[in-house]
Amino acid sequence: MREIEVTMEIEILRFRCPGLEDGGRFPLDNTGRGKDLSPEIVLENLSPQAKTLAVTLEDMSHPIKGFTHWVMWNFPARPVIPGGIPQRDRLESGVVQGMAYGIHRYAGPKPPVWSVHSYRLAVYALDCVLGLSSNARKKHFLKAAEGHILQKGSLTAKFG
Repeated sequence: MREIEVTMEIEILRFRCPGLEDGGRFPLDNTGRGKDLSPEIVLENLSPQAKTLAVTLEDMSHPIKGFTHWVMWNFPARPVIPGGIPQRDRLESGVVQGMAYGIHRYAGPKPPVWSVHSYRLAVYALDCVLGLSSNARKKHFLKAAEGHILQKGSLTAKFG
């Protein structure tokens, strides 16, 4: 009997962050040199099949490839992820913030003072709730999310 591999087409998730443009610069309040607040994320075409949202923030210029600043999953699927997500591993709504540079929290861009780094903010719409421990890292999140990602979008911005 021959197995058939089923691949799921991932639709692009369009979103915007007030004050943060793709290809632009991170606002000071969303950086480690400012208030270190996670940005507000406004989703433009969220699938009605989405159950939860997840977000990652990576430093694309760091010597460690894809150095993760933030990983969050199980945010209830809604058109807006508010800015300033509390700094805890688990929130009352079921949201989990995993292990990254910002241990169980958002840690905004903060490259060495003499350099400019590029950061990628990615948002995922999933068809399920993930049962991961808050000690999971981005690689664990991505593995658990395989086959459950309905949509994904990203923007890249600089800071430094």
